[in-house]
Amino acid sequence: MKKLAIISTHPIQYNAPLFRLLAQSDSIHPRVFYTWEQSGKGAKYDPGFGKKIEWDIPLLDGYEFEFVKNTAEDPGTQHFKGIINPGLNKIIEAWKPDALLVYGWSYDSHLKAIRHFHGRIPVLFRGDSTLLNEEPGLRRIMRRLFLTWVYRHVDYALYVGTNNKAYYLKHGMKERQLVLAPHAVDNDRFAGQDSERRQDAAEWKRKLGIKDDELVVLYAGKLETVKDPAFIVGLAERWAALPIKIVLVGNGHLEAELKEKAKGLTNILFLDFQNQSRMPVVYRLADIFILSSRSETWGLGANEAMACGCGLMLSSRVGGAVDLVVEGVNGIVFPIGDYEKCTNFVRDLLAEPGRLDKIKAASREHVYQRFSFQGVVRSVEELCNGII
Repeated sequence: MKKLAIISTHPIQYNAPLFRLLAQSDSIHPRVFYTWEQSGKGAKYDPGFGKKIEWDIPLLDGYEFEFVKNTAEDPGTQHFKGIINPGLNKIIEAWKPDALLVYGWSYDSHLKAIRHFHGRIPVLFRGDSTLLNEEPGLRRIMRRLFLTWVYRHVDYALYVGTNNKAYYLKHGMKERQLVLAPHAVDNDRFAGQDSERRQDAAEWKRKLGIKDDELVVLYAGKLETVKDPAFIVGLAERWAALPIKIVLVGNGHLEAELKEKAKGLTNILFLDFQNQSRMPVVYRLADIFILSSRSETWGLGANEAMACGCGLMLSSRVGGAVDLVVEGVNGIVFPIGDYEKCTNFVRDLLAEPGRLDKIKAASREHVYQRFSFQGVVRSVEELCNGII
């Protein structure tokens, strides 16, 4: 049994199911070391949503973990010096792992751990950065030199998809160091209880005034500039004469501005932040899930929506779009600000109702075939068994 130490900042709804599956492995014994100690004390303020958030699903069940003392003056994940754990490396060494997996380098303790253990035990890395938003200039050159130095201390990177792989190759990592471990969500949690959840969603739609013959396009996330929800309100303006309802779920600093812009539009609805246990029903309100982000390293909400049977409309700046969308089969990828392509897509769906059903079925099939935690576990097992 290979002992795998995992460094992560805090319990995350996208990681907990993976850690539980790893703990059930016949060849891997994981232990997670959480470096944002303060995150273990309940609800945390999320500046994107503009409120305190505490997930309503278990994030610490089924695997070994430890919160490591964080001495940062301003603790948190918003800056490099928010994670300072003077005892982290000694604590990990005392556990005597065979390999180390680090989630993210951009914190004081994480970078120090990568450097400390490099050459002692295999260092694995997990991140989802891309090159999609790079701009030319001196800053890019300096950043590339720095990141190339960082990744010299990493033995293997578990890349999440096509754009993430290109990022690692650009920063000096070799093909033989890259192992596909695609971004995933707990597909079964979102796909399960389908009949019951669809009935719940149908009742909710009636209360919201959404008609059975209306196409529903959903955005769920933070209402912040980088997500470009204003583009979605712009779609509502252009689709006013079409049998389409747009539902925006979430909160954020743009909320009041967006609602003001949407005044008078009867085809757009705003719902407050919905917690994790409710999200499988939220996605079933919709036929199509949209992410119009101007910068998005992956877009895991799209995975969740696919498991619930939604087609996709993803901007070309969504890092996972190239992998998640089979163009025309389960959705489209549209250039930033391209109202015409989005409008043509929904018009075609309205004209061919049977096509929508095929798109939704293809979406669920695609996410199950290629994006699962089971696939990530297999990749980790094969890598660890091969290098240790």
